[in-house]
Amino acid sequence: MIRELMKCIREFKRPSILSPVLVSLEVVMECLIPLVIANLVNEIKAGCGLDVIGRYGLLLVVMAGLSLAFGAAAGSASATASAGFARNVRKDMFYRIQTYSFENIDRFSTSSLVTRLTTDITNVQMAYMMLIRVAIRSPLMLVFSFSMAAVMGGKMALIFLVVAPILGIGLFTIIHKVMPLFKRVFKKYDALNESVLENIKGIRVVKAFVREDYEKEKFGRAAEDVCRDFTRAERILAFNTPLMQFSLYSVMAFTLSFGSYTIITSQGLDLDVGQMSALLTYSFQILSSLMMFSMVFVMITMAEESAQRIVEVLREESTITAPADPVEEVADGSIDFENVSFRYSAKAQRMALSNVDLHIKSGETIGIIGGTGTSKSTLVQLIPRLYDVTEGTVRVGGRDVRDYDLDALRDQVAMVLQKNVLFSGTIKENLRWGDPDATDEQLVEACKLAQADEFITQFPKGYDTYIEQGGTNVSGGQKQRLCIARALLKKPKILILDDSTSAVDTKTDAMIRKAFREYIPDTTKIIIAQRISSVQDADRILVMEGGAIQAVGTHEELLAGNEIYRETYLSQNKGGDQDEA
Repeated sequence: MIRELMKCIREFKRPSILSPVLVSLEVVMECLIPLVIANLVNEIKAGCGLDVIGRYGLLLVVMAGLSLAFGAAAGSASATASAGFARNVRKDMFYRIQTYSFENIDRFSTSSLVTRLTTDITNVQMAYMMLIRVAIRSPLMLVFSFSMAAVMGGKMALIFLVVAPILGIGLFTIIHKVMPLFKRVFKKYDALNESVLENIKGIRVVKAFVREDYEKEKFGRAAEDVCRDFTRAERILAFNTPLMQFSLYSVMAFTLSFGSYTIITSQGLDLDVGQMSALLTYSFQILSSLMMFSMVFVMITMAEESAQRIVEVLREESTITAPADPVEEVADGSIDFENVSFRYSAKAQRMALSNVDLHIKSGETIGIIGGTGTSKSTLVQLIPRLYDVTEGTVRVGGRDVRDYDLDALRDQVAMVLQKNVLFSGTIKENLRWGDPDATDEQLVEACKLAQADEFITQFPKGYDTYIEQGGTNVSGGQKQRLCIARALLKKPKILILDDSTSAVDTKTDAMIRKAFREYIPDTTKIIIAQRISSVQDADRILVMEGGAIQAVGTHEELLAGNEIYRETYLSQNKGGDQDEA
């Protein structure tokens, strides 16, 4: 895990190394200052003049200034290193997610990935900053202060050897009890984020069904769950402070009482006032170092689970990879399914697709109908290799899709999915997802084919109209047409419309299909639809049921010989027939 995260340091190695070096110099200065002060006290006790006091004062000012400079430089270096490290981790995670197949994405929920990219990285960033600064400072201060205390106080320094194990046992007990709570709470963060994302994305549905109180209650439960675990963890961690304070004041009480007794009884021979003042300072430094060390452990405890979750994402390998010598060009839009079966995961109990044999010529228009859950979308997602087949072979342009370079294959297969997504930006910017170099004329042509130009030109800013995140300021039908235009700009050899005209009226739907026939006759078109009217003029229509192709034929052939198709057609046209009667 540590080796994986260390790869993200990269160009921030210099500040990562410089920070501990500067911290070390700061600690040296801080540990030498009490020694100089002790000597100054002894000089004053001996009756020195102002010149000696002035020299010591100047030396102390210089040392304090150096300590301040080293500390400030260390803080700046550690901030640069930790922020840069977090940036690289976030970048590497995001880039890794972009390589995932649909199967990989299915393993992580959206809310979990958001938590890992935000809360978990912040925790790791804070832990990294403490590691290169506080985690270096604390043990160094501990060692130097104890050494100086032993030099100045002799046997009195043994009190620290008594206190240190007590603190160590106490801290270990606290961490042992807190760690399971932090591991559990980050999983609950996922549930909390999921509740927020789901509510925000579906806010219109929430308001339409007047479910605000229900959503508030659901969010409240998730938030209360997180709060409960964090409260338990913080209550346990709260014992850290009184434990440290007890140890600190115990040492100071011992030092003051036993030190004063030693000074009085030995008349300054075994221990003088300067030594005792230095010993008090070192005792405070030692215990403060232990307290900081405990804070580091707490932060690392919190960050350990976050680091594990981050590394899970970084180590996840895409289940779909390009071959060593990939094919870079798709010959045509022909598609062949040869005895294809597919399941979403090895743990799945049944096949989503079973024994599919289908051969589509380049330029054909294929319609697909079937009930919900008949794996229509699953079938077409195998064509651009969003998933890999479990059994059998899918060929595009006469070649197994697994032989192609992924970008080359997907550039020739344009998909308009069931869930149409537009991104924040202008209409032009959204359309150019299909072709970044498309001219304004090409944008207009694609929109005319998709029947989108008419409504776009009615906007005050036309193609420069700003689309809100998720396309919330356009209707469902407008969104679908924009997504179709975006797909057409790819100039693909295969165009897949996965129930992509469900929100447009039948007249517009017919005009879109007419434009496809006239302007892109050589493009293979696969249309998944619920309405028979959307596919009845296709060259062939597939009827799917239970993850298999139940029948194939033209509209007339299926109407005459397939019961499922005929029942669907009659149910959709019953109202029209009655009106005619």
